[in-house]
Amino acid sequence: MKASFLVLAAALAMAAGGAAQAAASSRLDRIQSTGEIAIGTRDAAIPFSYLDDHQKSVGYAMDICAGIADALKKKLGLPAIRIKEVPVTGSTRIPLIANGTIDLSCGPDTNNVQRQQQVDFAPATFVSATHFASLKQSNLHHLSDFRGKTVISVSGSTNLKWLTEINAKDRLGMRIITASDHAEAFLAVANGRASAFFMDGILLAGLVANAHDPKAWSISKDAYTFEPYGIIEPKNDPRFKQAVDDAVKAMIADGQVEKLYVKWFTQPIPPKGVNLNWPMTPELKKLLANPTDSPEPEVLKQD
Repeated sequence: MKASFLVLAAALAMAAGGAAQAAASSRLDRIQSTGEIAIGTRDAAIPFSYLDDHQKSVGYAMDICAGIADALKKKLGLPAIRIKEVPVTGSTRIPLIANGTIDLSCGPDTNNVQRQQQVDFAPATFVSATHFASLKQSNLHHLSDFRGKTVISVSGSTNLKWLTEINAKDRLGMRIITASDHAEAFLAVANGRASAFFMDGILLAGLVANAHDPKAWSISKDAYTFEPYGIIEPKNDPRFKQAVDDAVKAMIADGQVEKLYVKWFTQPIPPKGVNLNWPMTPELKKLLANPTDSPEPEVLKQD
């Protein structure tokens, strides 16, 4: 009896020790030992993360991630930190965070309750909503105009999930097809394979602004969802999350995020020097004044 108790106690002690060791392990340790951080990048998510005319990754989220990397370099006492860029899509970004291939996803990443079961998010640095882009000649203005039509969205996006649900709920009879990225979906509308592309309004604005004939396109005035964006972080790594969140909060507090917003949303950007003319919304101003990683920020529910 006594021997059995001792064996059980020893087993519990070993389990507790293993759990403590796992909890203490962090991506910060690997970054410190290798001097490298891996980030997920997109190729056509203008103006958050995309390739310019020199095939260089640029954008608002890319600049924020560069600021995070610089803050981690200082925190860890590294002489330098290498940023390894890994191309991701809407479908692969979360699995690649989860399996350790990337440490951060730096793009237009919506923070919602469902995703928070798999990953964490840094404080929000943008707010968007689902809209649709269509050719003006199609004369499409409201959701009811799409009964029986073919529409498109991107695999793994919150927009696709919403579109599928509303199609069933309102019995619209839409045929929903998917694309692997924004450029593919936009092209599907341009060549007539789909009537409209449902995506976050700011991403549609970037695609339309850089289209061959921007005046041929229309973006819906109706907005259908609330989409707070934040840099995606790995789940269950409190030390790493704290370091990343502190870096983002510091960039918000000293005005860097606001300057980056002006740079990417209200001034000419590569590759064509187009100005998106997308002023900061009141909702984003509230979130920057009260940084939060909540998918449903309380500050936006207040009058």
